[in-house]
Amino acid sequence: MSTLPLIIGFVLTAIMLVGYMLVMVGMRQEDRRRHLAATAPSRTAGLARRVTGCHVRGASLTYGRTAPSRPSPVVPISRAA
Repeated sequence: MSTLPLIIGFVLTAIMLVGYMLVMVGMRQEDRRRHLAATAPSRTAGLARRVTGCHVRGASLTYGRTAPSRPSPVVPISRAA
């Protein structure tokens, strides 16, 4: 009965080690020139992007461009005389 926590600990450690290795392999597959393509080169690279938070979000990026101006949501109130 006392070996059950030890076995669970070994299994969880093995799962964490495999996940860590997958993230490391995925990070090594990425481009070295600080440029992320819209799609990851492999599934492990996609997993590494998700885990590390370095995924491309799409057309909402404004690198090097100015963001389009949005109209103000505040509507001015005119006073009637």
